[in-house]
This record gives sequence, structure tokens and C-alpha cells, in this order.
Amino acid sequence: MSTEIKETRSESIARVLAERIILGKISPGARLRQDHIAAEFGASHVPVREAFRALQLQGLAEALPRRGFRVTEFDLAELREVAEMRASLESLALRHAASNMNRDILREAEEVTRRGDTAQNVREWEAANRHFHRLILTPCNMPRLLRTIDDLHMASARFLFSAWRRGWETRTDYEHRRILEALRRGQTERACTILSRHVGWIGIRSSSRKNINL
Repeated sequence: MSTEIKETRSESIARVLAERIILGKISPGARLRQDHIAAEFGASHVPVREAFRALQLQGLAEALPRRGFRVTEFDLAELREVAEMRASLESLALRHAASNMNRDILREAEEVTRRGDTAQNVREWEAANRHFHRLILTPCNMPRLLRTIDDLHMASARFLFSAWRRGWETRTDYEHRRILEALRRGQTERACTILSRHVGWIGIRSSSRKNINL
């Protein structure tokens, strides 16, 4: 029997809209028009409203009194907040995940890191980076914490795509390898420290790049 969990209609709509917002296809401040989106997806208004509420929980949309929803604006202060939250929560998750880590997870994380090293654009790199973090954090077996981290990753991705839409630079991710090496040696606290610094670096680089673009 298959254990695959299928998306609900509202989850599918929310996922597609979130991707468009993150990639900048829907601009900050843009109204999310319920009628238009319902028509596009061939859905009733109920799953569309549920999708909007999911986007609101992820920080990608906000409710307007008696005027529906719009895409949230973002600023550098929010980017720093997201980076600090990720640094703290991902370190917590990794601390609990370390005892459940195995060779297969570490081997796959190494392969995903190599994939990120050869990324040709920010979208490919972000996908590999997010996959790496999910691999090493999922063994914490703390679903609520992981959902919160996933939402923060979506916010981070939005900043990354905005800041690095042009002028992407291929890079080798040495810190991913240092995290994996520490985990292999059973140096959990060292791995958490490197992870925290790594997440902070992403925030600093995106903030610096955004300042240039502004």
C-alpha cells in the first residue's frame, strides 16, 4: 500500500502561489485576487481562501481589512530577523538530529552539496541548499519545529531570488562539508556552531547584495 500523502487542492494552490511570490513573478504589494485565482485553478473560493491563509502563515501574504489579501513587502530588517531565527532553530534541530544521523543521510547530503557547487543559477543553488538543510535536520523528529524552519527557508529564498536574480556567482560550499565532517566525528556542538554561522552568512550576503540592487 502506498504511503504517499497527496496534496489537497488548497495546498496545491498555496504551493504554486508561494513559488511565484518567491521567484518574484508576483510582486511585493500585489493584490491576490480570489476570483482570478479560483478561475485559473478551476477551484471554488473555499480552497483559494485556505491557500491565502497558508501564505499568510508563511509570511508571504497579509490580510487587508475587507479587501482580501496582498503579497507582503519585505525589508532588510526582516531578512536579518529571518537569518537569526533560522540560525537558532536550525541549531536546535541539528542538536536533536545528530544522534539519529546515519551514513546514508550524510552520503546523500554530500552529493547534494556537490550539486549546489555546480549550480548555474540561484534557483538551482537554493534548491540544493534547502535539500541539504532538510536532510540533516529531519532526523530531529520534531515536526512542528521543522515546519517552522521550512517557512523560514521560504522567506530566505524570497530574499535570495530578489538579491541574486542577476550576477549569480558559482561557489563551493565549504561550510556544508565542515558541518558533515563534524557530524561524522560526533562533534555535534561544532556542527551546530558552523551551521549557525553558515545561515548568518546567507543573510549577510543577501543583505549586502540587496543594498547594491537598491
